[in-house]
Amino acid sequence: MKVCKFGGTSVASAEQIKKVAAIVNSDASRRFVVVSAPGKRYSEDIKVTDLLIELAEAVIEGKEFEDKLQKVVARYQENAEGLGLELSIVEEIATDLHARIDEASKISDEYLLDTLKASGEDNNAKMIAQFFNSIGIQSKYINPKEAGLIVNDAPERAQAQPEAYVNLNLLKNSSEVIVFPGFFGYTKEGVLRTFDRGGSDITGSILAASIHADLYENFTDVDCVFSANPKVVNNPSEIHEITYREMRELSYAGFSVFHDEALMPVVKLDIPVNIKNTNNPQAEGTRIVSKRKGNPRPVTGISADSEFSILYVSKVLMNREIGFGRKLLQILEEERISYEHIPSGLDDISVIIRKHQLTPEKENRIVKRVYSELHVDDVYFRHGFSMVVVVGEGMKNNTGLAARAATAISKTGANIEMINQGSSEVSLSFGVQEKYQELIIQALYEEFFAAVAAAR
Repeated sequence: MKVCKFGGTSVASAEQIKKVAAIVNSDASRRFVVVSAPGKRYSEDIKVTDLLIELAEAVIEGKEFEDKLQKVVARYQENAEGLGLELSIVEEIATDLHARIDEASKISDEYLLDTLKASGEDNNAKMIAQFFNSIGIQSKYINPKEAGLIVNDAPERAQAQPEAYVNLNLLKNSSEVIVFPGFFGYTKEGVLRTFDRGGSDITGSILAASIHADLYENFTDVDCVFSANPKVVNNPSEIHEITYREMRELSYAGFSVFHDEALMPVVKLDIPVNIKNTNNPQAEGTRIVSKRKGNPRPVTGISADSEFSILYVSKVLMNREIGFGRKLLQILEEERISYEHIPSGLDDISVIIRKHQLTPEKENRIVKRVYSELHVDDVYFRHGFSMVVVVGEGMKNNTGLAARAATAISKTGANIEMINQGSSEVSLSFGVQEKYQELIIQALYEEFFAAVAAAR
């Protein structure tokens, strides 16, 4: 059995949805289809999820929202007409949106935003299941609540609970193709919660693990994963096979093809993932596996992500003070802030944080508490950093790689603010100023990929 997840561009229009149907119909083992909300049809287009966020904001602010609701409905209507479906499905979607607003506005603004965003995937799954049936693919739309995709309670980020896997396992007994909306689940009390960004990838992975799928196919709009961002590096090398660890490291640092958290459920059961192109399904794609054949290069890929901040703390003899790190992290925990890296010296420590978690008020509180509770010599925040990551299973068997990377970065004129290597030695991270990000990616690619290609 295969689980297939189709991203936003794959289900953006009637034409794309017809391609999805052809892919599903071409292989009887494709029994489970997870869908995103309709994405962009062209570069200047607006995703349905973004239209839903605009709708939620209008409702929250007490503004007239009907015109924004109709923009969402119009996208579904265009697809329904293109698929030859009866417009009753469009009326059903409009009714659903009004019902969500009526219900959620009585609870909280956060819940209103979640339930409206989730409607993008949910209503698209209903429409796609109806289309499948209209062309002879026996299908059934399943809502995550009905299927038992149980997640934990807020405020922790949404994660599937152990009983969710047991519940979802029952779906494998269906004789129909299951069409399942991505991105959200429900708490035991029936409260809808959305997953983090790339949530449909997460849903697909949870479903694949639940039914013990033979393969999880993740359909997007590229033929494969590349060793670097094609928008930054001209004609980067294709990656046809990559390990779970390598993919997770690359996804964490900006590879938008596959969400890093989505790998966790399938890793535990060693279920391979195949990233494929909806517009070119014959292409080999990129397989994500536990172990792969040898790679002549020590580096598999280079990626980067921006919007990081650094909390810098300095205190003489910090290294002799028992519990200093715990107390510092406890302050961050009480502000509901997670950290990414903690490079340190004898008398100083830096905590790398994703900037979206911070506000000016939080920063002021943290600085005041660190001064007053930890009696430090200095503490401040710095913003505008990127994390550039060099990834490869072969790195641990290669000497001098860090020196090569640092030398390549130095040629760009950038200062390395932080270097961190995980204990697995699969990745090497560099904290740099955002303005140097693309130059550094190009320099690292030249060092680890271009020279090898030229030698051939």
